[in-house]
Amino acid sequence: MYYVVTGAAGFIGSNIVRELNARGEADILAVDNLKNGDKFRNLADCEIADYFDKGTFLAELEAGAFDGDVAAVVHQGACSDTTERDGRYMMDNNYRYSLALLDFCQDQEVPLLYASSASVYGAGPVFLEEREYEHPLNVYGYSKFLFDQVVRRRLADRTAPIAGFRYFNVYGPREAHKERMASVAFHFFNQYLSEGCVRLFEGWDGYGDGEQRRDFVSVEDVVKVAMYFLEEGSRSGIFNVGTGASQTFNDVAVATINACRAAAGERPRTLAQLRDDGAIRYVPFPNDLKGKYQSFTQADIGALRQAGYTEAFLTVEEGVARYVRDMLEPV
Repeated sequence: MYYVVTGAAGFIGSNIVRELNARGEADILAVDNLKNGDKFRNLADCEIADYFDKGTFLAELEAGAFDGDVAAVVHQGACSDTTERDGRYMMDNNYRYSLALLDFCQDQEVPLLYASSASVYGAGPVFLEEREYEHPLNVYGYSKFLFDQVVRRRLADRTAPIAGFRYFNVYGPREAHKERMASVAFHFFNQYLSEGCVRLFEGWDGYGDGEQRRDFVSVEDVVKVAMYFLEEGSRSGIFNVGTGASQTFNDVAVATINACRAAAGERPRTLAQLRDDGAIRYVPFPNDLKGKYQSFTQADIGALRQAGYTEAFLTVEEGVARYVRDMLEPV
C-alpha cells in the first residue's frame, strides 16, 4: 500500500515525504508538476516508490490504476501564489484537483489529509473554523474556501477520515524554490547575508513600523500535525494549524539577525540596537497591497487541541534559529 503525497517536491510536501522516510516509509507515490525543475532538489535526499506528473497522475487515478493500492493521500499540491489573478487556472488547479482526490478517497475508503489556508479568513480579525469568519481577499483564498465548503457538506456521510489544515505563515527548510512567495524568514536571512540589513514595511492599517503581526509556524510543527492525524487515523474536520500566538515582523527580523550573529560568534542585539545600527530598515507600505493584506493573524487552535494534538509549538525565536542554522549548513 502506498502513501500518495501531492505537491511532493514542494515546500510542505517534501518535508512530509522526508518525515515519512524517517518513520520507515518508502512506499510513497510523489505527485507534482516539475515545470520549475529546480524543485527536484527537495526530493533528492528522499526515498520514493515512483514519481508522477500531476496530469499523468489524475489520468491514471480516473482510469482506476491506483484502486486498492493507497493507504492515505496527503494532498499538498496547489498554486499558493496569493497574487495570481488567473481564476480559471486557480480553480482548476486548486479546487477541481482537490475534488478529484476527495472523490477517490471516499470511493476507496482511505484518509485524505489536505492543505487549506488561513487566507480563507481574509482580514480577520477572528480566525476560527466557522463560516461567519471566512472572507477570502483573493482567488487563491477563494479556491481553498470553496473546497472547505464541499468538505463540510460531506463530513456527515464520509466513508473515511477527511482532515483539512488551514496553514498560517509557514517557514522552514525546502522553501527556496518558492522565490518571492517564500517566507519572510527566508527573505530576511538572504537580505542580511547579502546586504547586512533587512527591510520591513513601514506602519499601516493601525500598526507601527514592522509591527504587523502574523502567526508564524515552523514547518517542523506542520509536519508533526500531519503525522499525528495519519497515525491517529480517525479524526475528521477542518483545523487551524498555527502556533495560536501572533508575533511581529520585527520579531522575525530580530530572530533571524541574532541567529546569524550567533553563528558568527557575535552577541545578540535588541530591536532598538538593530534599528540604530541600520540592520533593520523600513520601506513604504506598497499601495497595491492595501486592502489585500493580512496585517494580523492568530490561529484559534482549540479544534486542533480537541482533536487530541497536545504538542507545544515552536516560537519565532526557537523556530527561526533552527531554520537559520539549517540554511547556514554547507550543502
